[in-house]
Amino acid sequence: METPIATPRHASFTLDDARYTYLDLPGMYGAEYFRLPVVLRLLLENAQRNMQDAERDAAAAALFGWLERGTSEAEIAFQPGRVLMHDTTSTPALVDIAAMRDALAEAGVDPAALNPVLPVDVSVDHSLAVQAYARADAAALNLDLELRRNAERYRFLRWAAKALSNVRIHPPGTGIMHTINLEQLATVVCARESAEGIALHPDMMIGTDSHTPMINGIGVLGWGVGGLEAQTVMFGMPTLLRIPDVIGVRLSGALAAGVTATDLALTVTQRLREIQVSGEFVEFFGPGVATLPAGSRCVVANMAPEYGATTGYFPIDAETLAYLRQTGRPESLIAQVQAYAERAGIAYDPAAAPRYTRVVDIALDRVQMHVAGPRRPQDLHPYGHTKAVLAGLASSPTPATGGLPRHAIAIAAITSCTNTSDPRLLTAAGLLARKARQAGLRVPAWVKTSLAPGSPAAAAYLARAGLLDDLAAVGFDIVGYGCTTCIGNSGPLPEAVREAMAAGSVHPVAVLSGNRNFAGRIHPDLDLGFLMSPALVIAFALAGDAERDLSLEPVQTAPDGRPVPLRELWPDDAEIDAALSAGQQPADYRAAFQAASANPSWQTLQSPDSARFPWDPASTALRRPPFASTAEASQLGRYTAHPLLVLGDDVTTDHLSPASAIPPDSPIADFLVERGDDRNDLNVFASRRGNWQVMMRAAFYSKSLANLLCPDAPVGHTLHAPSGRVEPIWEAAGRYARAGQPVVLVAGERYGTGSSRDWAAKGQRLLGIRAVLAVSFERIHRSNLIGMGILPLRLPAGATPETLRIQPGDQIEIDAQAAALTPRMPVAVRILRAGGAVDTLQATAAVETRLEVRLLRMGGVIPAILSDTLHSAVRNA
Repeated sequence: METPIATPRHASFTLDDARYTYLDLPGMYGAEYFRLPVVLRLLLENAQRNMQDAERDAAAAALFGWLERGTSEAEIAFQPGRVLMHDTTSTPALVDIAAMRDALAEAGVDPAALNPVLPVDVSVDHSLAVQAYARADAAALNLDLELRRNAERYRFLRWAAKALSNVRIHPPGTGIMHTINLEQLATVVCARESAEGIALHPDMMIGTDSHTPMINGIGVLGWGVGGLEAQTVMFGMPTLLRIPDVIGVRLSGALAAGVTATDLALTVTQRLREIQVSGEFVEFFGPGVATLPAGSRCVVANMAPEYGATTGYFPIDAETLAYLRQTGRPESLIAQVQAYAERAGIAYDPAAAPRYTRVVDIALDRVQMHVAGPRRPQDLHPYGHTKAVLAGLASSPTPATGGLPRHAIAIAAITSCTNTSDPRLLTAAGLLARKARQAGLRVPAWVKTSLAPGSPAAAAYLARAGLLDDLAAVGFDIVGYGCTTCIGNSGPLPEAVREAMAAGSVHPVAVLSGNRNFAGRIHPDLDLGFLMSPALVIAFALAGDAERDLSLEPVQTAPDGRPVPLRELWPDDAEIDAALSAGQQPADYRAAFQAASANPSWQTLQSPDSARFPWDPASTALRRPPFASTAEASQLGRYTAHPLLVLGDDVTTDHLSPASAIPPDSPIADFLVERGDDRNDLNVFASRRGNWQVMMRAAFYSKSLANLLCPDAPVGHTLHAPSGRVEPIWEAAGRYARAGQPVVLVAGERYGTGSSRDWAAKGQRLLGIRAVLAVSFERIHRSNLIGMGILPLRLPAGATPETLRIQPGDQIEIDAQAAALTPRMPVAVRILRAGGAVDTLQATAAVETRLEVRLLRMGGVIPAILSDTLHSAVRNA
């Protein structure tokens, strides 16, 4: 097939007496353009708009060449228009920038020369903890506590907003970053003044959170990257990606009555993980798309990292426009979006069937009410099967007579942007609460309940529909507007649960409307959790027992002795429609956001005015990191290394760098207490991401992580092979470093699954890890490893940590010379057994692009940015 190459051509149209121009890709490429998936049309537009001459033509040729096989090894540069971050990924990124400014100043360069060149929006949403709950003032109490605990870090963020160009901070209480993106930031189509008129192009962005694809639900192309990759983009480098495989998910039919968007999202997660999706773009098409409102699409798009995808894209259509109108966007913008999408050939067409790498069919009318768990989001079960799943656990205890049920529900949380950004799901939960209240039902005292909507606008529409009081009556008062339990900030467990756990009579369970349920993520003492819709969260909370089969058994017995089944509480679609109609007003979204942004406690926080941040040497929250230095160098080469740890499958970023509460009896707590902190008020690990000394000690600190080198070692320990001693990981790593002995890490499948936290890679760099050998890597963590100069290597087929049988004293020889490194090249690895035998295998460099090769040769993102800035200063001197 001859690849079409065309000179960029613009077309124009008039709307409300204004002239608009746009790249006329349909006119340039004709029918071949519409064979591309919409996500690749968007990448084509981005390349045509941002690249020049031969590079632009090569990108177009590669994209159309993709059509032949539905796959490609070619790279393409992508330049997003904006970056979205949250407080616990922005803090380390901004700490890096502050430290880089110091390094520049020490090299004789004006530190103010270093500034992001793209707009950077930062939400403060990951620090809110559920301390107060089931009381009317819970949100105010939790916000006050958050501001007190994090005042030093928040003053730093305010410094960054003043000192750095293009950085805007959205304060606590304004909502979750992805909800803010949906309701406030996304324009779907961007407009800028030009000599020919108003130039239009698609709104495209990246975010430092894996759930950034939520914005795909309204037709904005965006995905999650690590904080380190975001830094490259912030400072003007495009992000290079291999042209992705694109999985088309054909939707047909319509969801049955009572089935929710959550059920569809969990079904998609199970289906796509079943076919081992890993980093592909996913695009939804087919007639069933039109039956889903934008809120439902956003729920499905949000779960993209859970189903292994980079995106979960829904094209622009009438539901997109309806969502923009519902959230108070101006009619002029809505008209621009409609006119541009249709003319640019990126609007939804129910009859379209573009070329996809492969296609998965999902009949919406066959989706049923589900839950997922108890430890992975892809493990799908009918909602009535929790009893059977839990009964099969080997660890099920025998409950005490008259005590809590053996699988008592300890936490019931309506949490996470995944579901709380969809008004339909929250309204359904409110209606179920109303019916439970009318029946006289109450949540058992041992259940910790919470409602944390994605934005303060939710409080307005729930109140106007009369549902806030109903939710409060069954314990689901609003506890604040942030990620809370979904990110592990669930606060302490109820006393009754802690006592029963100490007695060994319960194995408690969490139920939540979040997106992840890895062991220890929701709370460090909980390893069981089920994901479900907000309404089901309330139903299970009322039951108080995760072993209740709610498809057959009553939710609870009413005060009059009558058993109340779930079907009596479940709202029908007409009730939800009526409540939504009564509750929603478009003006609420902007007004609630502005009111929350004006919080005087935030606005009066004092912060420095200098170009360089004044570090406090006594701070336990913010320390200048050693890796932000001009002295950092490449870790590539040929070397023989000790394995610092040998790990199994499904090692998550929560294992690598925990975000939950700092255990008061941990070595990390000891370190902080020695420096003056209160052992009973240490906050969460995520609040310490500006302090490299804490985060290095926190690396791999997880009760559920098994180190195959020494399986019986205490939490956060490993074996130092030369001495034979078992000691804290960071101490063993320090001994290796002082002796000049390199270290590597070996792991199984899906290494680094979970959140996009860059500290999961930074901690490994501080421990001296030069390479990670794994069966497979989760996409964002692989990128973060490269961003820290750590080489990711895929083990050959059949080689796993178990089959390699690495023993204490074995060493690993790696030959990865900087000058020879290329994307996906074979890398020779030899295992030098302690007994003298040698095993040879051929790994593959999990390196996808030339930019990644450059970063590894430079030692990572930060050395590359410093080098580029220094060279620019020299050129301009």
